[in-house]
Amino acid sequence: MSLTDDKRATKHLTMYDRRYAIRIPISAEAEILDLETGKKLKGATTDISLGGCFITTERPLSRSCRVRAFLSHKNERIEVLAVVRTVKDRVGMGIEFLDLDETSHTILRRWVASGKAQR
Repeated sequence: MSLTDDKRATKHLTMYDRRYAIRIPISAEAEILDLETGKKLKGATTDISLGGCFITTERPLSRSCRVRAFLSHKNERIEVLAVVRTVKDRVGMGIEFLDLDETSHTILRRWVASGKAQR
């Protein structure tokens, strides 16, 4: 395959194809704040990874929105800066984590590790 063919093939990858971390099924409460408009919404994760998650909500935000997400699972809470990457109308949205503090990162790693152990 030539470099041009490779670029063309890469251009048509879906979000699923571009994931760099395995997602683990975890239901965590989600509170989302749109950083541009101040709009708040609630939902729940269906899966999570070290790089992002999918949040079910009837009114997902628009693609490319920057958000602050608060995720709670088993009496632990993390806070992440993220961006909406995929939107499924009246179903939810996939977000990519951009930044989180060390404490939140440690908790997230524990959630993912516990999900992998259950597989």
